[in-house]
Amino acid sequence: MTDPSPARALVLPKVRLVGTNPVRLWGLTQAQRVERIAAKAGLAMSDGGGPILLIDSAFAFDPQWLGFMRQRPGAVLTLGGRPVIAHVEDGGDAAEAAMLRGAVPAGLSLIAAEDNADFYNEQLRKRERPFLALLTPEAVPGLERQSYYGAYKGVTDILTKYLWPELALVLTRWAARVGISPNMVTTVGALCCVIATVAFWQGHYWLGMGIGFVFMVLDTVDGKLARCTITSSYWGNIFDHGLDLVHPLFWWWAWAEGLPEWGLALTAQGFAWVMGALVAGYILQRVIEGWFIRRFGMHIHVWRRFDSQFRLITARRNPNMVILFFATLLGRPDLGLIAVAWWTILSCVIHAVRGVQAQAASRRAPITSWLHEAP
Repeated sequence: MTDPSPARALVLPKVRLVGTNPVRLWGLTQAQRVERIAAKAGLAMSDGGGPILLIDSAFAFDPQWLGFMRQRPGAVLTLGGRPVIAHVEDGGDAAEAAMLRGAVPAGLSLIAAEDNADFYNEQLRKRERPFLALLTPEAVPGLERQSYYGAYKGVTDILTKYLWPELALVLTRWAARVGISPNMVTTVGALCCVIATVAFWQGHYWLGMGIGFVFMVLDTVDGKLARCTITSSYWGNIFDHGLDLVHPLFWWWAWAEGLPEWGLALTAQGFAWVMGALVAGYILQRVIEGWFIRRFGMHIHVWRRFDSQFRLITARRNPNMVILFFATLLGRPDLGLIAVAWWTILSCVIHAVRGVQAQAASRRAPITSWLHEAP
């Protein structure tokens, strides 16, 4: 295997698809998918000369593999001994001819995908094995499932991780087939979020939770659809994450306003305490998370295994909704909101303690995520 020299690294390779393959993945032809992957990586498609990444159209692959091979000029990635992605510097005509025959191009260092199958994905906070396989009609359902779960965050809340992945997979497949964009899904989700807020405000908690459930599932679908169809965008991320960041406090406030409809109104003092705890705790917890990223270059939830496990239940929207659901089931939505306020305070304290511990640990040695450790 060869590593790029500084001079070679300055020249961006272009991308060329070798051969044709009529099989679609997530409704995309191989040409469409590879072009989108290349564009996301800042690379152009080309039939000309110069450094080039040759990609065998017979294979479907996770975008991480393109980034992996981009850094390895003079090498070819193989699967089962067959070339998949070759990084050549001479325009690639001879290498392309070899790949069309299923042969490994001469003069390239071999990199077996089987020996380089474990990656740490910082954006999705997990160690994973990116998919890479022959793209045949029979393989499509399995490859779509692999790419879908590959787009899932490894560290997230308990509902997103365990309750609705399969439902979101069905919706993501359907949206991809009919041409619905991630931003369209986010827009529908935003509408559901507003309707749920109004329902909570009027004390219609079960209706609000039902519509809120739709929103929470769609909040998963839009991100997975964007990653699986390679259509994520800057403004789409702003829209999605901005909505996620702002709306929980409106939900809790609306919940408190709806309690009189149940004859369970908080006193003025109780309302001020609960909302003060929720607002201050939520904001402070987010500030700690932001400080941790700026200070240590990673999310607080991936520092140690405990932090990743605590992320399952920390006082974010979804775990809080579990508390409110069971409290409402028992006929005491007021106690549910009070419990959420206390849980927010406790979660904030735990975050603060972990921040102090990380700062102390960094004086002894640079801190790293436990996910970086070899499995």
